This record gives sequence, structure tokens and C-alpha cells, in this order.
Amino acid sequence: MNKKAYFYIDDTIWALRDITRMLPESMFDTPFFNMLKTAHEKYGLKVQLNLFYRTDSFYGNDDFCLADVTDAYKSEWEANSDWLKLAFHAKEEFPDYPHINAKYDDLKAQYQAVEREVFRFAGKNTFTYATCAHWLPVSKEGVKALYDCGVRIMDSTVGYTFDLEEYPERAIPGQDSRILNNRTPEARLRAMTPVPQNQFHSLCSYNNLSVEQYNETAGNLKYITDEETKMKFKCFGGLFTCINNLDMKGVEESIGKQIGNEYIGMVIHEQYFYKDYFNYHPDYAEKIYKMSELLSSNGYEFFFMEELVK
Repeated sequence: MNKKAYFYIDDTIWALRDITRMLPESMFDTPFFNMLKTAHEKYGLKVQLNLFYRTDSFYGNDDFCLADVTDAYKSEWEANSDWLKLAFHAKEEFPDYPHINAKYDDLKAQYQAVEREVFRFAGKNTFTYATCAHWLPVSKEGVKALYDCGVRIMDSTVGYTFDLEEYPERAIPGQDSRILNNRTPEARLRAMTPVPQNQFHSLCSYNNLSVEQYNETAGNLKYITDEETKMKFKCFGGLFTCINNLDMKGVEESIGKQIGNEYIGMVIHEQYFYKDYFNYHPDYAEKIYKMSELLSSNGYEFFFMEELVK
């Protein structure tokens, strides 16, 4: 069996700001990119960075967007595009669930803005079309827009779905009311059990897998093809594979439970790398090294999700 591992980093924008403002001799002289290159050289890591178009005002008025990214390292991006890819994630970090009620034209414009800038500063070969949308849920119109932009496979939620109007008192606490207003019919509550309990797990939209579909595609290289949009859905990371929710022991246990599967997907979020982030993880790099070492030593080859549908 040819065992595959997929690793991606969500919410990426600050690392691009670093290379633009520091202007080192090599982009890999910055701490974030040096960490990734070290893991690649030691363990064969390949990584997909899912991009925000711009920084969010939540962190202050120091605005930065992909249009500001220097093109000084374009040749370096291109030379390393066999193991380091960039992809669309969202316009910015907030609000939560930005694509759950997405309109076709809006999401298409956001996607193309990210694509255009990546082509400019990193080259076409660095861009990948496997998409993990921010917070995961995407409306049906949004899925169609992504497909028309070239996306053929996308990350998906998993669970039993329930109409928001059936359980209005169980809407997710603290979520922006815009999620509930003028919502699309496919914007729903989801839970991991078939009968609603005291609390729902999250929200979902068109790109949601049933528990049966998840079980069919978990731990292997299978996916579900949606007949209407032709988009392929797969849960990229699976359950308990978000590294920033795990300590070092948790990383080892999570991977240990999956060893032997045909496919293992792991994810982390960029901001936890930075010391000035409120939830900074000082062992961020060590966890990535440990993940890479465990997967490599157990016979897993890192790949890009887009390869499944090419």
C-alpha cells in the first residue's frame, strides 16, 4: 500500500508580511519558513499554506494584504514549488463562517484576488487548487464559484444536520447574527450524534459529509463527488488532527492511532507560531518536526491533495 500524508497550515498571512518587511537574503532565513524547510530537508515534508488575502483589524491598524507581498523571492518560490504550495483560504480572519452564505460573485472575486497575487509574487506553479475554506462551511453558490475557479476537491465538515429553525435556542452561542439572517437553506446546525443533545458541534453548509460518507472516505484516498456541482468533497484532516489543539504527547498519540491507514491528514494554524499571539505555542516547531518524523519513519510520503484529482 502506498501510504500518503497531507499537511496544511491555515490562516497564513503573517509569514508573508515577515519576508516582505524583513527582506532577508533568502525567504528561508525567516524563522517560519526556515522551520518548514528544515522539516522538508530532514523528513520530506510537503506543506500547503492556506492564505488570507489580508490581515484583520482585530489585531490593530497595521494593515497588510497579499498585494503588498514582495516579488523579490519569486524565483525561490518557484524553485521550491515541488514541496511548498499556496492556496485560497479567505479574505480575512473575521467574521467566523465567512462563506456559509456566500454569493457566487463574491466568493469568486475573493478567490481570484488571492490567485492573482500568488501568481505575481510566487508564480503559477506555487498555487494549488485544493481548497480548505476558512471555518469549512461553503454555500452551494460558493461551491459552484470555487469549481468555476478551478477547484476540484475541497475540505468538508462531517455530521448529522438539523435546520436552524427547528432548534433556534441551540444556535451556536456568540456567532454573528448575520449567519442566521438571510441564510441559505443549506446553512444548518450539525452534530456528531443522530439525535440532538444539549449542544451542537458546529455549523455546516453544502460541503458537509454524512457520517456514512465520512466513514467511507476516512483513512484512505477516497472522496465523495457531488452530482450537482461536480465538486469532490473530503475531510482533509479528520478528527483530532489539528496540531495546535494538541501537546507533544497528543501529536504522538493522534498519529499513533492512525498509523496503518492509507491516508493521514494533519493541520495547524499559522498564528500560534508567533510570540505576540495571545495563544502562542513555544513548541510549535517541535510539534511539526515530530509529526514529520513520525509520518516519514512509518513509511508515509507527503503529497498535495490536488494530486488526487489531476
